[in-house]
Amino acid sequence: MTDAAGRDRAPVTCGLCGERADTEAVAVGLGWLRESESGRTRWLCPRCVREHVRDIEGKLPTEYW
Repeated sequence: MTDAAGRDRAPVTCGLCGERADTEAVAVGLGWLRESESGRTRWLCPRCVREHVRDIEGKLPTEYW
């Protein structure tokens, strides 16, 4: 499903803890992080972003988190 601007309105799930947001628009408004790697998109909830901010900024591979 898409909104009037053509954005995806599917539920968003945190790639680390599994927390869910109702839609991408809600996730963006609540401070979720969207990252793309090797053509794949992954979302991180605000709690996981705070917990791993140094790892993210240092561009450490996810397996080191």
